[in-house]
Amino acid sequence: MKRTVALALALLSVGLLTSCSSGGISKASENAFVSGTGVAVYINPAERKPAPDLQGPTLSGTSLKIAKNQEIVVNVWASWCSPCRAEAPLLADFATRLAGTVQFVGIVTRDNLSSAAAFVNRFKIAYPNFTDDSLLAGFRGSLVPNAIPTTLIIDAHNRVAVRISGEVTYALLDSMIKKVAADSSHA
Repeated sequence: MKRTVALALALLSVGLLTSCSSGGISKASENAFVSGTGVAVYINPAERKPAPDLQGPTLSGTSLKIAKNQEIVVNVWASWCSPCRAEAPLLADFATRLAGTVQFVGIVTRDNLSSAAAFVNRFKIAYPNFTDDSLLAGFRGSLVPNAIPTTLIIDAHNRVAVRISGEVTYALLDSMIKKVAADSSHA
């Protein structure tokens, strides 16, 4: 019994140390951030909660307010996070292909600005990235972005429709964007 408990604790420790849960500046209150599994949570339109205003300082040094009444993909990321680096080219490609149809925006969390800027340059991310991660608190009562990376999809009625917790895949992101767009066209 003692061996089983010791082995379980050892495996849990390894899992915690290798996840993206504490790579940046962290506080005890940030223990809700864990590595995601790449699973999507879809909310039926009648059950969706309003998304917060997406506004504030950006990595480019400007202040920005994202217009509502459009489909928005919000990616929460940090430069030190391996799954964030893995999904960055895919997100950059989607943002380019869907420009004018779907607004992409990032929220940098628990990172320093020079590392975040290098990340954006390296992966040729053209969409805006907010540097104030207090924006995440606005999602309370809805689908909270509780892992790094997390990708949220906000529908054209400014309601949170999808949370993908962990690294996105092409097929998953494509299907969720299309599903949310179809919901909006039928509302």
